[in-house]
Amino acid sequence: MPKVFERDGYKFFFFANEGNPREPIHIHVRRGEKLAKFWLKPSVMLDANYGFNSKELNWIEGEIEKNLILIEGKWNDFFGI
Repeated sequence: MPKVFERDGYKFFFFANEGNPREPIHIHVRRGEKLAKFWLKPSVMLDANYGFNSKELNWIEGEIEKNLILIEGKWNDFFGI
């Protein structure tokens, strides 16, 4: 489970095995027992949410948008794209 970055206790990561065929680029976010998944393209969009409130989701989405280049670079490096 490659961690991309962490902010204020929120861990932004993806899984090493992202399906076969591999799912399009996305990021998972965890804080405690809460978990969410966001697609990155064509734009940042929530796919699944387990426990985050709307304020947290808005903050998470903003962090993802600010770090799109970092996230995509780590994804591409890890998967050899």
